[in-house]
Amino acid sequence: MAKTQKRSAQILKKAIRLIPGGVNSPVRAYKAVGGKPLFIKKAKGSRIFDADGNSYIDYIGSWGPMILGHAHPRVTSALKKAVENGTSYGAPTELEVVLAEMTVKAFPSMDMVRFVSSGTEATMSAIRLARAYTKRDGIIKFEGCYHGHSDSLLVKAGSGAATFGVPDSPGVPMDLARHTYNAVYNDLSSVKEIFERNPDSIASLIVEGVPGNMGVVPPKEGFLAGLKEVCKEHGALLIMDEVMSGFRLCYGGAQKVYKIDPDLTCLGKVIGGGLPVGAFGGKREIMEGLSPVGPVYQAGTLSGNPVAMTAGIETLKLLQKKGTYDRLFKTTGALCGGLKEIAERRGVPCHVASAGSMFTVFFTDRAVENWTDAKTSDLGTFSKYFLGMLKNGVYLPPSQFEAVFVSLAHTMGDVEKTLEAADRAFGAL
Repeated sequence: MAKTQKRSAQILKKAIRLIPGGVNSPVRAYKAVGGKPLFIKKAKGSRIFDADGNSYIDYIGSWGPMILGHAHPRVTSALKKAVENGTSYGAPTELEVVLAEMTVKAFPSMDMVRFVSSGTEATMSAIRLARAYTKRDGIIKFEGCYHGHSDSLLVKAGSGAATFGVPDSPGVPMDLARHTYNAVYNDLSSVKEIFERNPDSIASLIVEGVPGNMGVVPPKEGFLAGLKEVCKEHGALLIMDEVMSGFRLCYGGAQKVYKIDPDLTCLGKVIGGGLPVGAFGGKREIMEGLSPVGPVYQAGTLSGNPVAMTAGIETLKLLQKKGTYDRLFKTTGALCGGLKEIAERRGVPCHVASAGSMFTVFFTDRAVENWTDAKTSDLGTFSKYFLGMLKNGVYLPPSQFEAVFVSLAHTMGDVEKTLEAADRAFGAL
């Protein structure tokens, strides 16, 4: 149980003077839950430690990458050796080729891959490539799905699912937003309607393998296959954003689980082993449109960084070990099952949705199939739940609309302690 957080409060006071909101990514500010952010000093295994020395069972996992747990000895050992050779060259390395080969082997839909430094870069570049390949400007995304903060994707729905988008943030030009259409997730008819109204202007449809930024919302049976079919019918490319789901559902992502063959795939998080990495890849004829082979420009000083490549290679090697995912899913299943039992016993309306090693506890009494459903969640109740769990030593994402991530470092002992904390938190609700 947390004792004092005085040091975190002192750091926050100074940070606010120097950094907007005191944080370098908005969700870290705890605005959605009403508390003050903790400043983290170190992490090891399933635990994270704040500036005051408090220990928490961590279910953020750096928002997904730490699937092995924090500071895994194999990864840290490899990183120490890599750093001794230099941290960045601005030139190609064999490490890039090794990780590229591992990535392409994991995702048969990819013939070629290019590494970047973030998931945002990956989705932004994939959309640029799709527009160039199809010679069209329009893109379709889904309400509630997040694909990074590039201008084309910071767009919300207009007056209906099939209308032009409007900017979701100041600074996004209306002229750019009008090329983005919003559909309703898990509703194939909303996608077909957009294509029917704009039969020759849609370059691509981008969809998360399993959404995690409106909370975890699994696709209905046949939904992803239907998207592939309608894209093919209208000459548009299907982009699967597996930045989050890529190695969380299995080794090969949602497209392997749901048997989908996308034209382009975006990756990140796990393939960097905790360091900044993104990637996008796909069919050879599409990928060869990229410079220096083709005319579509994309570049990055730190793309394929040798330290990040090293972390990715070691992480993927460990994930390939026999029984790895069985163990990961067993832990996740025990946690989700326990939370459902406690909620029912305590009489708290909630819906626990899971996919692979990700899950979300929605404080609503209805099943969640799209963004409209997710928004029925009681945010006040979530805030109380979050703060109650934090008080009892469990570190969760500070937003109702984020995924919880389980790692291979979490033990059944961690699960037991988490469920004890949940019982107290649910009891207080």
